[in-house]
Amino acid sequence: MSDSLQKAFFGVIALGVSCIAIELVPVSRQAAYWNRCLDRTIGWINEAQDLKSWNKQAKESLAVGVCNGAVYEPKLKS
Repeated sequence: MSDSLQKAFFGVIALGVSCIAIELVPVSRQAAYWNRCLDRTIGWINEAQDLKSWNKQAKESLAVGVCNGAVYEPKLKS
């Protein structure tokens, strides 16, 4: 009887881990998309002549804002 109870517990644990793994798939895809957006935006900022004088933190802050959707104006004000 103890053996069957242990198998049942392992089955519940396996089911729980599987459900958690399935739930993490969309989150990992969104994280990969956001990281790609951040890398590309920082690359674009580094190529922009007007923004060459900005320090690294300012560039990263702008890139985070762009990827989060917080920057609405298509023209940058400096």
